[in-house]
This record gives sequence, structure tokens and C-alpha cells, in this order.
Amino acid sequence: MVDVVAQGPGQDPLAQDFVRFAVESGVLRFGEFKTKAGRMSPYFFNAGLFDDGSKMGRLAEFYAKALIASGIEFDMVFGPAYKGIPLAATVAVELARHGRNVPFAYNRKEAKDHGEGGTLVGAPLKGRVLIVDDVMSAGTAARESIALIQAAGAIPHAMAIALDRQEKATENGLDVEHSAVQYVRQQLGMKVCTIAKLADLLLYLSQTGGAEMRAHHERVSAYRERYGVNEG
Repeated sequence: MVDVVAQGPGQDPLAQDFVRFAVESGVLRFGEFKTKAGRMSPYFFNAGLFDDGSKMGRLAEFYAKALIASGIEFDMVFGPAYKGIPLAATVAVELARHGRNVPFAYNRKEAKDHGEGGTLVGAPLKGRVLIVDDVMSAGTAARESIALIQAAGAIPHAMAIALDRQEKATENGLDVEHSAVQYVRQQLGMKVCTIAKLADLLLYLSQTGGAEMRAHHERVSAYRERYGVNEG
């Protein structure tokens, strides 16, 4: 169960509980990590480390609660290979537990030439499709999923991700003024549901005692100052 603890004014209790869960699970780590864009980030979120049944169950519950709270409507769930596959399956199970039973599907990286064949597995893609993934860095995975969904005659309607890094995307090796999430919302016209944002992580670090957390907060704040996007 995800136990949402009361927070101060203006805080998102679900987001704060998720950040705490990710840190305690070792999924959200601090140090020096090179991003796909070539930046040295002071933190790294690796959803592949939600690697046992208990962690995946709690993660799915966070997704389901965030989706229900968002009010976003959709007809089915799609998980892009590879990390999106267990996410789509477990989120569909958790949504059903909350009384919202929807079909789900996922893709293979390579087409299967025997059995049912093709790259898609699970329920047929149709209606308004929700893509479930961990984070969006450049939006490349989102565009690939969108192309698959459209080719099947369905509508890429929304995305759900665990963490919005709220930082500038890169195009042709150059920083741009929008994030991948903003691109999906503004340019592709899709809805995006996030469990937590970088701002939630900074709030968590600012409210967690100890010199180590204060140092992490300082480094993450400096990173956001340099690469963060204008959310206005």
C-alpha cells in the first residue's frame, strides 16, 4: 500500500512519498552521472532497479493513483520495450484493482517471424492509448511509440512517466528551451501525467535533515539553474 503522509501547504503528498520511496529503494541516486545529452547530472533515476515484486507493486500503485488523480481518460495502456513492458502490465493490474480495467499491449524491439509474428504483443491497439514509461529525456522513445500506435490505427492520447526531470531537451546536439515533456504536450498535443518532478525532489532534499542531503540539494539546485526549463 502507498501510505500518503500529510505534507505542508502547496506540497504534493503523493509526489513526496514517491521521491522518498525512490531514494530509499536506491532507484534515485546522487553522485555524478552522464546523461544521454552528455551532461554531468548530480542525480540519476534508474527505474530498472525497481527489481522485485514489492517494489514493482508499490511503483504501479503510484502510477495508478497519479493517473486517477489526473483525470486523464484513455482506453488502453501501451508499454514501449523494454522498461515499459513490466510497467504497462503492472499498471494495468493496479488500475483494475482500483476498478478501472483496461487492456494493455507492448512491443518487441525485433519483429517475430513465427507464431503470431509482428512486433506488437497483447491487446489490439485501438482507441485512446496511454503510453507508460519511466522518464523522458529526448522524447525519442515517445515518438517511436506514437508511430507504432498510429500505424495500428489507434490514437496516441497520453503519456504517464515516473519522473519529469524538468530540463532542456537537446536537438542536433544543442540545448533547446523546452523539455521533452513540454514537447510532447505542446508540439504533439498529448496529455502527460507525472508522479513527481525535479521540483518535488528539490523539496524533498530541502526538508530532509543532514549535511549530505543539504549538499545534494545544492548540487541539484545548481544543475536545475543551468539546465532547467521555464515552466511558466
